[in-house]
Amino acid sequence: MFRTTVARAVAAVRPAAPRRNLSVHEYISVDLLQKYGVKTPRGGIAKTPSEAAQVARSLGTDDLVIKAQVLAGGRGKGHFTSGLQGGVKVCYEQAEVAKYAEKMLGHTLVTKQTGAAGKPCNTVYIAERLYPRREYYFAILMDRKHQGPVLVGSNQGGVNIEEVAEKDPNAIVTLPVDINVGLTRDQALDMAKRMGFPTKAQADAAETFLKLYNVFIEKDATMVEINPLSEVSTGDVVCMDAKIGFDDNADFRQADVFAKRDVTQEDAREVKAAEAKLNYIGLDGNIGCLVNGAGLAMATMDIIKLHGGDPANFLDVGGSATTQQVTDAFKIISSDPRVTAILVNIFGGIMRCDVIAQGVIEASQKLDLKIPLIVRLQGTKVDEAKQLIKQSGLKIVSEDDLDEAAKKAVALSQITQIAKGANVNVSFA
Repeated sequence: MFRTTVARAVAAVRPAAPRRNLSVHEYISVDLLQKYGVKTPRGGIAKTPSEAAQVARSLGTDDLVIKAQVLAGGRGKGHFTSGLQGGVKVCYEQAEVAKYAEKMLGHTLVTKQTGAAGKPCNTVYIAERLYPRREYYFAILMDRKHQGPVLVGSNQGGVNIEEVAEKDPNAIVTLPVDINVGLTRDQALDMAKRMGFPTKAQADAAETFLKLYNVFIEKDATMVEINPLSEVSTGDVVCMDAKIGFDDNADFRQADVFAKRDVTQEDAREVKAAEAKLNYIGLDGNIGCLVNGAGLAMATMDIIKLHGGDPANFLDVGGSATTQQVTDAFKIISSDPRVTAILVNIFGGIMRCDVIAQGVIEASQKLDLKIPLIVRLQGTKVDEAKQLIKQSGLKIVSEDDLDEAAKKAVALSQITQIAKGANVNVSFA
């Protein structure tokens, strides 16, 4: 169960994964923990090297850590386009902070989780460096198997917890919580003991767990992850790092948190899709997909793959899409330079085919599409939709059979790619 649990937790904080939650920067998570009385290192943020130097001075110590604020894991092992190796740097004197900030701010950090494109670093977080006696891993997340929150802990913190789970599953401790009852003090103390906290630190650890659970519930979090959770040289239990994901469906309750969303860290296509109220996830292929219904969208991507193509996106326009939303969807799909064909697959139940057809026509005219467009429509108002497409005079490939539509999309995409390579125009009518 734990490997599945950790996989879900990690997926929840990776922007490249299908978004079902809001991820925020570390400093925002830390600030939220502090409001709930959770112990964290003192720190501050900076957007320029001079601000970074000022924060360092205000902390009044030479023992500091500067961390690039990008929404991706593996920062410490990443590299910047400036040539700097590592997005987390230990500083032994205040002067080093500004030096590292200059090589982080305004540059792109590339990690295993960002892909080759990396993510821009616009903010750095400077914190005092504390000295841990022991490091632990702790997380709270929603687990479908237990239909509620699950506490996950380990006495091996500060490292990749997935590797720990794979090499030594016995090092992982889990505790399901009845969401109707909440986390009790006895449960929190038991968790601290099972994680291996020394007797003197168990009460402090349990109190930390209770406060983190309050954050999790009251802020509609999908995950709260602390790695490492440390017992420091003073004997205090301190959250040295924090990642929190929030349920998108709770945005109306958590407006203050969602106002801190950093869209510079997200796929620009997904940002535009969210503004148009479209369910969109960008992928790495070259055949754009516009479908109604999540299940049909998945099936459409599968059949494209079956015939040798690669979908460029998941896009579900839903059952109540307007002509404007369809036009917006085409704008998003066609804005991807890798897209060499678009497949529209609509099964009209609640969604009317003629509305989709009108949106397809308007989008083709407004955007002056130069790539093959294959449309497969079935269901409500399909005859009217076909008539609209026929009367439009546009070069739209119409196909009733999904299998054939996918084959044509893949074939025309390949032709377009060849034509692009040869720098010639191609007709797909």
